[in-house]
Amino acid sequence: MRPKCIMFEDEGAVNLENVYLKKDLLGIRGLTPEEICFILAEAAEMREKIDNNEKTSCLLENISVATLFYENSTRTKLSFTKAAKYLGAKVTDLGISTSSVNKGESLLDTGKNLEAFGVDVFIIRHGFTGAAEYLAKNVSATVINGGDGINEHPTQALLDFFTMQREFSSFRGLNAAILGDINHSRVARSNLFGLTELGANVKLIAPSTLVSKDFENLGSVKVSYDIADIKGADVVMCLRMQRERQSFIPLPDLEEYTDMFGITKEVIEKYAPNALIMHPGPVNRGVELSADTINMPNSVIYEQAKNGVAVRMALLKILTENLKRGAKE
Repeated sequence: MRPKCIMFEDEGAVNLENVYLKKDLLGIRGLTPEEICFILAEAAEMREKIDNNEKTSCLLENISVATLFYENSTRTKLSFTKAAKYLGAKVTDLGISTSSVNKGESLLDTGKNLEAFGVDVFIIRHGFTGAAEYLAKNVSATVINGGDGINEHPTQALLDFFTMQREFSSFRGLNAAILGDINHSRVARSNLFGLTELGANVKLIAPSTLVSKDFENLGSVKVSYDIADIKGADVVMCLRMQRERQSFIPLPDLEEYTDMFGITKEVIEKYAPNALIMHPGPVNRGVELSADTINMPNSVIYEQAKNGVAVRMALLKILTENLKRGAKE
């Protein structure tokens, strides 16, 4: 029996036995609170094993995992690699720059060939929205989305939820402020999809060129163009300025963004002194976050990285169990 998990204080614990039964994890949108909580409960067990130095096992000793990262990554790629190896899986990294992708091989043919080699699980990051879903529909192996275009980054959101859950007793009524390049952020989308589903209030704060008012159509989401609106936030999450995805330059320079929306120790102490300070990484020090903010006692940025391993261990366990059952997306 998996552990029970409290999503909402007034509803008590929920029995989470066999809640998430899909073959793949492609996004947060569409997941139920129970499914999210099921994953977080498993992650709690994995985090306990990590803390007790009991993380290595043979649970996935017959599982072959391949990482397909068409875009650069440090945290996601390495934490998935660590997670898989801790559970005993065999991990292969397809070096995109030295693979047949550079000869014109399609994502479909790459996936089909690797599956023929015996790959059971694909971790994919791709610059095109929908790439993970496309691969999942064309292979029998499990596919985990490590970030697709400006669509979603589900495992980052799950580790963010897990980090918040370890600090707060309930998601309901939690006030989360997300700042930065919202329009181009798959992290922001996955977080707001999940947080609103879990009952939290989400506020998106950025210059008008970096956040669309259309986000307010998604539910308990407010858009603001004033950094003072982080006031009262329980969580302040900063995002990287994604120049590589911007079709135009939304600000004259990064200094202007920092002057208007950069989070410093003084800003936190003035508006949200008790808020968790989060960032998915990589952090541009001195742009979205000052160095002294990163080192504040309520900063959990490096804790997020540690939790990422636990969450990804949990997902690999859950999804490979589902794969053995013959689960379908």
